[in-house]
Amino acid sequence: MTKRIILNIAFAFFFLITINSQEVISGLQTNILVNKAWENLDKKKGLLITDTLELPFFDDFAQRGVFPVESKWSDNDVFINNTYSIQQITAGMATFDAIDQTGKLYDGVSASVFKADHLTSRPINMNYPAIDSICFSFFYQPQGLADAPEINDSLTLEFFAPSDNKWYSVWNARGSTVNDFKPVIIKIDQPRFLKSGFRFRFINYVSLSSVLSDPAMAGNSDQWNVDYVLLDKNRNMGDTIPEDVAFTLPVRSLLKTHEAMPWKQFRQVFLSEMASSININYRNNDNIVRNVTRNFEIRDMYKNIITHSFSAGATNIDPLTDRNYNAVLRYTFNSDNPDSTLFRITSILKTDDFDPKKNDTIVYFQKFGNYFAFDDGSAEGGYGINGLGSRNAMVAYRFKSFVADSLRAIQICFNDSYLNSNVRSFDLMVWNDNNGKPGEIIYSQEEVMISQGSSINGFYTYILNESVGVNGFFYVGWKQRSETFLNAGFDFNTLHNGRQFYWINGNWTASNAHGSLMIRPVVGAQFKTTSISDLPEVESTRLNIWPNPTKDFLSIETGDLIFKDDLTISIFDLQGRRFKMESFTERIDVSSLKEGIYVIILYNNNEPLKINRFIKTF
Repeated sequence: MTKRIILNIAFAFFFLITINSQEVISGLQTNILVNKAWENLDKKKGLLITDTLELPFFDDFAQRGVFPVESKWSDNDVFINNTYSIQQITAGMATFDAIDQTGKLYDGVSASVFKADHLTSRPINMNYPAIDSICFSFFYQPQGLADAPEINDSLTLEFFAPSDNKWYSVWNARGSTVNDFKPVIIKIDQPRFLKSGFRFRFINYVSLSSVLSDPAMAGNSDQWNVDYVLLDKNRNMGDTIPEDVAFTLPVRSLLKTHEAMPWKQFRQVFLSEMASSININYRNNDNIVRNVTRNFEIRDMYKNIITHSFSAGATNIDPLTDRNYNAVLRYTFNSDNPDSTLFRITSILKTDDFDPKKNDTIVYFQKFGNYFAFDDGSAEGGYGINGLGSRNAMVAYRFKSFVADSLRAIQICFNDSYLNSNVRSFDLMVWNDNNGKPGEIIYSQEEVMISQGSSINGFYTYILNESVGVNGFFYVGWKQRSETFLNAGFDFNTLHNGRQFYWINGNWTASNAHGSLMIRPVVGAQFKTTSISDLPEVESTRLNIWPNPTKDFLSIETGDLIFKDDLTISIFDLQGRRFKMESFTERIDVSSLKEGIYVIILYNNNEPLKINRFIKTF
């Protein structure tokens, strides 16, 4: 993507609003990924970390998870991600914005400038002489793919002097529009900082001007991205280039046109839908030529077996160069699971031993369930129709059913709005195709209320009152019943490629928004809503738990099934009601549950991996 296109996206993001009804893109009022992670976070973990850290201190935020690593950082305000920046130097960054550690806008947000996110290091041993040439460096970028901080907003850096028990401001940047990541390096030679217990912290100052206009469009703003933080000895003021080859962007779907699709449909059209390559993006951040070997592995997660692996060979990459590479793939996903499956695609860079290794591996999970998806499951903004004349406006997204099937539900990610101002009713709609645009209405469900979903990425499932037969192109979406901005989730990182339309004053118009509306049609077997049959079935994958029956605790064994940081556990009763949802631990407290039979399911990124039943006794 060229810089001109990027700037056009940024411009469109914040200047689509006029007095007439039209498409609007807004910032998020809630970051659902952070909110769900905060609900599942073990709040006691950080209290156990008391040791003073030794040099070097390094973090490029390449870890899985949305919070900073607890062993290095003492707060959880910033959002660790790989979707908000432009041309980052390594995979992962810390994003500073107007959303707190719970995933909500800060209390008391206003048009006036206020302190928002903090990123604070744990105490560090800096008891060294000044001649040891200790330097602190990092890279930063204003705006990225989101909202540009205004001139009165800022990103600041402070150092803590242990003997003074005081924080000192040592650097700041005023708000501006997007530019490339810029390096900053600061020499630390003042005696008050060269002591054990030294700390540093970043703080961003924001102002939420949109609160004063339409509360439904008020949202996240004034964003900064920080990457590659390094504090170490024996450095100089020109030492800003990391000697590192690293992945930069996430790996995308291995399907030609979808992020996810129904397994039964994929099995019918796998020859045409399977991509012919794995696309990776990596960068040589060093100032010398480096040699890199690129390896790949595909694992069937339900069976826990490697189904395909290969090497794309070694190659040289020039200094300070980005590389986009398509690794030829002669493979199609294959499994005898009847209804759903999950594959893990792991891409690995083999580099020199002195390279940081965490950013040399990147993982993508290819999901096959009962829904179609063009979005990647992460909302960076909100979408809707707003302004005078937007009552009765419609939004439609085109999908294709490759075989005759039954549309049973529509999943939509609606963002939280400031003061719940978008909690309104709308009409759920389905259209047939008319020469590449929505045609006749084939289903409508009136006065459906906006709901925020409980899943990790915020989708709510609207079950249709009756199934709709689909075969070929069809459209799903909504019709507004007011002029309120409905604020549906919008993914900046996947383009709709002409599939998205909106209707105003009798005309369907192709969307000008750069991204994908987060809406997913669900097809296949009929939904059952009164029993444990609602729960996802996982073929031949029984979760190993003990003791069973149990009174207080369940122990769980997963073996080497998957990275444990990516797992969550949910417990349901036999009526399908969820009683627990938390990050995976090997011992689960069930003492608060009433006596009875329960179902426990192990998930990865909202996809079920293993399942079992247990009996709770007194």
